[in-house]
Amino acid sequence: MSTQHRDYPATGAWHLGDPVGTRRFFSLPTERAVALDVGSTLTDVTVAYETWGTLAADASNAILLCHAWTGDSHAAGPADDGHPTPGWWEGLIGPGLAIDTNQFFVVCANVLGGCQGSTGPASAHPADGKPYGSRFPVITIRDIVRAQARLADHLGVRTWHSVIGGSMGGMQVLEWAVMFPDRVRSIIPIATCLQASAQQIAWGAIGRRAIRLDPRWRGGDYYDAAPGDGPWEGLAIARMVAQVTFRSDNVFSEKFGRELADGNADKSGIEMWDRFEVERYLDHHGDKLVRRFDTNSYLVIGKAMDLHDIGRGRGGVVAAVQRITVPVLSVGIWSDILYPSYQQREIARLVVEAGGHADYVEIDSPHGHDSFLIELDQVGRAVTSLLGKV
Repeated sequence: MSTQHRDYPATGAWHLGDPVGTRRFFSLPTERAVALDVGSTLTDVTVAYETWGTLAADASNAILLCHAWTGDSHAAGPADDGHPTPGWWEGLIGPGLAIDTNQFFVVCANVLGGCQGSTGPASAHPADGKPYGSRFPVITIRDIVRAQARLADHLGVRTWHSVIGGSMGGMQVLEWAVMFPDRVRSIIPIATCLQASAQQIAWGAIGRRAIRLDPRWRGGDYYDAAPGDGPWEGLAIARMVAQVTFRSDNVFSEKFGRELADGNADKSGIEMWDRFEVERYLDHHGDKLVRRFDTNSYLVIGKAMDLHDIGRGRGGVVAAVQRITVPVLSVGIWSDILYPSYQQREIARLVVEAGGHADYVEIDSPHGHDSFLIELDQVGRAVTSLLGKV
């Protein structure tokens, strides 16, 4: 991990007063609380979102993009003062591109529980104006979709032409089709699953434990910590664990091999904490996330992913899939070890067995789970293959 930890902010969350960038904000009136699956409610909810293109007069050309775990509303556009990184699907969204903004009105919202403008643990609690911190409730993917539905109402979008997303974004896509089958015309779930598997939950549990054991986490109430005194180490370790699952063994081996970043493995005098190149790579990704994300949001969103199960309370997965009545393009990645391609094949198979229409496309890439963010040509071809048919 970087030796410059003293300048790590207590949180990388966006706050009022920070540069807005291309964000827009939709705030629900106090009396319009968002009901949560855990039985509580959230009031004064704000959803940060971005749009590209122009909404048709009949609102028939709207596409919703759903981001992954540590993503946000900035799906396209450069990094600037309001956005620490370029759009996560930059190159896929725009005039003449796969998601053509000459044709479509594209929306991407920061999820409920997030930290880049939408209400989350770093946001001010309406009761006292202090950050929610440990008071923020457990949320589910369904809660996230309910907040997005409120945004759709605000934008005047009754039915999405398509809802598209990868990883956790794909979970939202599936829930849209099950919760609001009359509000979508097609869906494209990518590198995702119908219900989180035991192994996927296990990876998340390791990250949560790393954060919980960081004494600077302070049970979730760390927002007044001085620079360097926030839970940066726990979050960085959690990210490092996750980063291993985002790429394949072959890519790690080819890119890093067994090279040492500190010292020389062929010489004597190796120190215990001399790092391999792959360790330096993981340190880099941990460092980056600490500066742009919130530790509590990482926990809240990760828990929502682990709780994901479209069959919960609906009589099981097969019964839930029967509610999906629109064309489905399920996209897998052959080298994905986090969301193996059998899970995306299962989505297509169950939809077809329920009498619906579904196709399966597999991304040919060695880059593992992150391929849906890397192989834009292949992802773009898959997306346009469905959008042109709906």
